[in-house]
Amino acid sequence: MKWFLAAILYAKPIRESTATKTYRCFESRGIVTAARILETGWDGLVALLDEGGYTRYDFSTADKLLRVFQSLEAEYGGDLNLLHETASDSADLEKRLKALGEGIGDVTVSVFLRDLRGVWAKANPRPTPLVQRALKRLGTADIETFAARHGLAAARLETALVRLEKDLIRKDPSLQVSV
Repeated sequence: MKWFLAAILYAKPIRESTATKTYRCFESRGIVTAARILETGWDGLVALLDEGGYTRYDFSTADKLLRVFQSLEAEYGGDLNLLHETASDSADLEKRLKALGEGIGDVTVSVFLRDLRGVWAKANPRPTPLVQRALKRLGTADIETFAARHGLAAARLETALVRLEKDLIRKDPSLQVSV
């Protein structure tokens, strides 16, 4: 549940440090379950988001969190593992996650499921546009095959590719990447 909340925060076009600080505000108060998020209510969520520096998106994110976690409570008893078990395959898992509420899109789902590879059998998200660009630089489109060929964990490789694109390539597009 914690990672799902974090993925929602990280998926916005906001500084990573701001998303991290905001998540830590939630975590320090134990507001990391569907029930606790719903108990906190809109005003409380806005206050937490503001405290973390998430001010540009505070109202819309509070709305989204309430919708998504209300849906998760209603449909799966607040249990993401039940959502996973109910899904028939990877595509259905992504569809069910997106159906939790408006604003849960490809980026949120990819960020969330990326680190669940190897934990949830059906977690096999499509790479985000950042990762797709990095894969193209490496001359491949298939992260699983590339990771296996080089003895890497796909989730760790994908995380590294995100960092590569965000922290290096965006700052210096002339950088060349090779393996």
